[in-house]
This record gives sequence, structure tokens and C-alpha cells, in this order.
Amino acid sequence: MMRRNLIETVMGAVVLLVAGLFVYFAYTTAQFRTVKGYPVLASFAKLGGLPVGSDVRISGIKVGVVTARSLDPVSFNATIKMTIAETIKLPEDTVAVISSEGLVGEKYVRLEPGRSTTLIPANGKIRETRNFRSLEDQVGEIIFLATNRPGAAAPPDM
Repeated sequence: MMRRNLIETVMGAVVLLVAGLFVYFAYTTAQFRTVKGYPVLASFAKLGGLPVGSDVRISGIKVGVVTARSLDPVSFNATIKMTIAETIKLPEDTVAVISSEGLVGEKYVRLEPGRSTTLIPANGKIRETRNFRSLEDQVGEIIFLATNRPGAAAPPDM
């Protein structure tokens, strides 16, 4: 009886150790850690479901994280607040684009730095943004282009 309790205790400890290693591995590879840096704002007409905690990337490299979302009561645009790493200095003509990893992948903010020598300050705003283009938007655009090409037969009048 004593031996059985010892085996159960050891097995329980092994299970807890494996679970702890799994949590540690998931935490370190998912980069859930906060980014130390300065806040920057950007406004979009359409976020496309971009959640708080999403990556902010330049050339595929994570340089920040989305920390808040809000609705501008005047323009009714969605404003996001991002924290950008202290080592990254963004030119004032930087463009922010909401992108996704493939068709159904996670959404993130892609920054395209410009060539200006003037930098965006802490709590500054990225002026040029491009909205998220959903799959439905893209399919609709393809259908529109296919049906309205030059030389196509006009629809019958009714």
C-alpha cells in the first residue's frame, strides 16, 4: 500500500512538471511578454477584428504590440494605441496597415516606415493608415472587376 502511494505521488509530480514545462514553452514562444517602449496612435475606418495584444511588425519582425482600441466619437473611426519598442524610431511618414497571416490567420499591424527625418514622438499619431481588407471585400472587388471590364456585354434593360 505504501509503495502504491509513492508511485502515485511520483507520477503526479511528473505530470505537474510536464505541465509546467508546457506553460513555460508556450509563454516564451508566443511572445506574450509586454514590450517596453513608447505609445503611438493610429486611426482606421475598419479594424477587421484586430484584437488588443496583436503584434506590430516591420518587415515581419515584431517591434510592438497593440495595447488598446477605442472609438473616436467625432470621426467614428477606430483608434488603436500601440506600444513601440524604444529602439525603434518611426519617421512621421510611416504608414500603418492592418494585415493578416494568410486567409484565416491572426491579424497584426504592419508598419511601413517612410523616409522622413522627422520622427513620431511618444503619444504621436501615424497619419496615413490603410484599412483591413477582408476576404469578402477582395472577392467582391474581383467580381466587380470581372463584370465591369471594357468590352463586356451590358446587362439587359428591364
